[in-house]
Amino acid sequence: MVIQRIQTLMLLIAAILVAVFCFTPFGMTATEPASPIYVHEALVLLVLNILVATLLVITIFMYKNLKKQKRMTILSVVLLCVSAVTSLFVLSNAYDGAKPVLLGGVGLLVLAAAFALLAWRGMNRDHKLLRSADRLR
Repeated sequence: MVIQRIQTLMLLIAAILVAVFCFTPFGMTATEPASPIYVHEALVLLVLNILVATLLVITIFMYKNLKKQKRMTILSVVLLCVSAVTSLFVLSNAYDGAKPVLLGGVGLLVLAAAFALLAWRGMNRDHKLLRSADRLR
């Protein structure tokens, strides 16, 4: 089986990155033996990331309705940005002096948003190709 649409792969990678974020620490406490802060300690952040990962997987299967797939991808990117900001907000308010783990934690969300945007670009390319084919008919 060959994946013909690269955006399917991009959306899958984004969903996997969000799922990995749910299991990696997104912050470190400021106490002397620094301990990691995981997503499951902040219920709002956990629910938001599960929602985003589910939305990205559902978006993969909307290939028959390209406009709806593009809308859902943009919604996923917005929710990924909200999740990144929320994780930084939780760190600054819930834990005194906690520092975010940019490479493994919040960086995964930024990388997932980048992959979702690349998928959206691929969808735009498909949309332009379909419009040009319609003009030829």
